[in-house]
Amino acid sequence: MNDQIKYLLQESDIPTTWYNLAADLRNPPAPVLHPATHEPITPADLLPIFPENIIAQEVSTEREIEIPGPVREIYKQWRPSPLFRARRLEKALDTPARIYYKYEGVSPAGSHKPNSAIAQAYYNKVAGVKRLVTETGAGQWGSSLAMACNFFGLACEVYMVRVSYNQKPYRRAIMETFGAKVTASPSPTTEAGRALLAKNPESSGSLGMAISEAVEVAAKDPDTKYALGSVLNHVLLHQTVIGKEAALQMKLAEDEPDIVIACTGGGSNFGGMAFPFIGEVLRGERQPLRIVAVEPEACPSLTRGRYAYDYGDTAHLAPITKMHTLGSTFVPPGFHAGGLRYHGMAPLVSQVVEEGLAEATTVAQLESFAAGVQFARAEGIVPAPESNHAIAAGIREALKCKEEGISRAILINVSGHGHFDMMAYLDFIGGKLQNYAYPEEEIAMALAGLPNVGDV
Repeated sequence: MNDQIKYLLQESDIPTTWYNLAADLRNPPAPVLHPATHEPITPADLLPIFPENIIAQEVSTEREIEIPGPVREIYKQWRPSPLFRARRLEKALDTPARIYYKYEGVSPAGSHKPNSAIAQAYYNKVAGVKRLVTETGAGQWGSSLAMACNFFGLACEVYMVRVSYNQKPYRRAIMETFGAKVTASPSPTTEAGRALLAKNPESSGSLGMAISEAVEVAAKDPDTKYALGSVLNHVLLHQTVIGKEAALQMKLAEDEPDIVIACTGGGSNFGGMAFPFIGEVLRGERQPLRIVAVEPEACPSLTRGRYAYDYGDTAHLAPITKMHTLGSTFVPPGFHAGGLRYHGMAPLVSQVVEEGLAEATTVAQLESFAAGVQFARAEGIVPAPESNHAIAAGIREALKCKEEGISRAILINVSGHGHFDMMAYLDFIGGKLQNYAYPEEEIAMALAGLPNVGDV
């Protein structure tokens, strides 16, 4: 028996369309609201921050949306990404479970994020946009958009959450190598940033704060648009190449997943992996299976947040969406999974959890890094701290199979590598990391600021 088996597709197997879950949901997605009027937002309202072609995808209910040729050509640099059978990990766990993982760390930026960055840069270029501005937490999205803008001749500006700006200088170096301008957020360069710094000059920042700064810059410059790395429908749409490929690769393995697992911060890699499988279940093309969203214990929007309308950013400039949220003023502790520190969750991910199509669980920081180290030693890949959460949940399920004496197929999305997160691994190995549990009273305080939108 081989210690590790890789299932590879050909370039011709790269999906030609993205899958839109909104076409198959039992209930239509809740309307998105204008942050000032609280009325349902119109495409015209979004034009200051997004081009028309992106807006069309955001509101679309078409099941399959064609991937443009230029986007698919760039995808060929790293897609189709490999699927592995983790036999060495199975052996280390002494489990009858069959563990598979889809590895998105083979992209130039080292994560799944270019799947949407390339698409967004392309659509903005076609629309005549000159510059894209965005936020980034861990730096994977910022790296991806900087690369994509470079490919399409667009200027790029990135507001990087300050704690990550300080923790991850090499991520910042990648962005600047691709030509992007990187600013620690909150910053004195925007009205939103100055207001936040006036309240707390030592603020460690949050994704909600960085979004506020980026949206403000885009709204004030007609040649600039905003690009988001997660949360919104069009971003999750672009990521569904992951799940589409994985479904084909599981057929090559002559197996079908019983459990699909991915980490969740804003929802992009989870939606990318899970939505094609959920769609098949909704259409009666696949037997129901467990879909597990895994979030950090220190930022538990799905498990401890409220399903309600909330602002997408701290300064209340971005649209209001119905989602699981910890409140837009939530400032998470500086744990090392920077891509999982957002106060809310993608509306579509929130909806599938709310409707019982997926379940959510949490993993503490120490368990996540212990799982990442065990995975690295078995499989030879050092995962990103974000991916460690999914791996930890996968190990839990594999050990449960061992306890029950049952063999189940577990499919995990390993969304990126951890090569720029090695200080976090050194801190873990050196015993310097700790678990964070966000206090209930602070969640309650943040949730007290939810907008009063009446009956929508």
